[in-house]
Amino acid sequence: MVPAMGLYFGGFHDRPDWPKIGPSLLIATCLILAIRTAKWTQRSDNSLSDRDLEIEIDFAAHMANRVLSKLMTKCEEIFPQKKEPWYHANDEDVRK
Repeated sequence: MVPAMGLYFGGFHDRPDWPKIGPSLLIATCLILAIRTAKWTQRSDNSLSDRDLEIEIDFAAHMANRVLSKLMTKCEEIFPQKKEPWYHANDEDVRK
């Protein structure tokens, strides 16, 4: 191992690749919303604010986030992973 800036390279940790998980959360939210609103009657005026829809969107986002959080704690390995290097101190980095 070659020392660099007082550190030795120790290896890699596999960590979730968060930028790749974001689209999964968006897709899950949209699916929950689509399923919950599938039988709603179509609105004739789309320019009006719809409080019921806002509530459903908030609920879908909350549910998708809870499911994703639970899956991340229970089975992290099913999500895209990236390798993050870790280092440990060498003699230059230790106080004397």
